[in-house]
Amino acid sequence: MDLGLKDRVAVVTGASRGIGLRIARSFAREGARLAICARGKQALDRAAEELAEGGTEILAHVCDLAEPDAAAGLLAVVQDRWGEVHALVNNVGGNRRGQFTETTDQDWLDIFQLNFLSGLRTARAAVPLMRAAGGGSIVFISSLFGREKGGSGLSIYNTTKSAQISAAGIMALELAPDGIRVNCVAPGSIQFEGGSWDKRVKADPEGMKKFIAANLPLGRFGRAEEVADVVAFLSSNRASLITGATIAVDGAQGRSLI
Repeated sequence: MDLGLKDRVAVVTGASRGIGLRIARSFAREGARLAICARGKQALDRAAEELAEGGTEILAHVCDLAEPDAAAGLLAVVQDRWGEVHALVNNVGGNRRGQFTETTDQDWLDIFQLNFLSGLRTARAAVPLMRAAGGGSIVFISSLFGREKGGSGLSIYNTTKSAQISAAGIMALELAPDGIRVNCVAPGSIQFEGGSWDKRVKADPEGMKKFIAANLPLGRFGRAEEVADVVAFLSSNRASLITGATIAVDGAQGRSLI
């Protein structure tokens, strides 16, 4: 299926590795022009070099989107280069585990900056460039645990991922008149090289076999490419009626009814 993304401008945050890099690859295969960012220059340069091998036009920008001015700086560079944005994927995120009573205000503020406010700022900066393009798509990479309780030690992560879904729903209503769609993708347990699940599989293969049997109906972890292809579809005009939605990419791992 041709998604019609050729020569469209897509911004993917946290794109030097993992799910973000796979999302960038999906856009590159469709012929989009790509702006990617990450905190680490070396890994970002490697990603940009790989993506450019197929002829993709790449803009690589080193920044820490947890910093209040970073999003505006990123989109200013994109504006200078292309003048418009058609797709934004807010993929930056992280976690800080701990029992609720042991977490501090700083823990909460740090992860809210990283998981939640970074995406809001980036979206806010991208909207004028989407209006200039005649519309666009914003996708937040949330989580299975944004849709349901994630378990002990995940109070901060769970809250920030739920907040993404809530904010995206209201943004979808407000930006619809501009032709800007806003959705979330909620991955389940995804294994990729160097990721947390990959590390657990290598450290405790027997324990992970039990986890898979108990929690993953398809009998395997998800792949980052499976998340990426859904994101690319949502970012295209093939998904023109989908907005305000949260799409689970979890192989029926989740138990939420909505």
